[in-house]
Amino acid sequence: MKPSITIEYCPKCGWLLRAAYMAQEILTTFSDDVQKVTLLPSEVGGSYKIFIDDEKIFDRKEYNGFPEIKEIKQWVRDIVNPGKDLGHADRKFHE
Repeated sequence: MKPSITIEYCPKCGWLLRAAYMAQEILTTFSDDVQKVTLLPSEVGGSYKIFIDDEKIFDRKEYNGFPEIKEIKQWVRDIVNPGKDLGHADRKFHE
């Protein structure tokens, strides 16, 4: 079965649009690799976490902020389809 991704976000912080954008990017890039992306309003203020099935791959508080979307895509790829080429998102800046 394909993995499910959950983006848990703080609605009081106004992070719904960020979560929706990340969900759109993940679904666009991994349309054949994931079953679904769920947006989950958190009951904990300031929370923003991303899970693949039950494995946490990102926590804003542990990371000290938000990464670029290409980093999120790389982390997702490494779990759901390690052989997938992400094109420009895989290239270093000055390649």
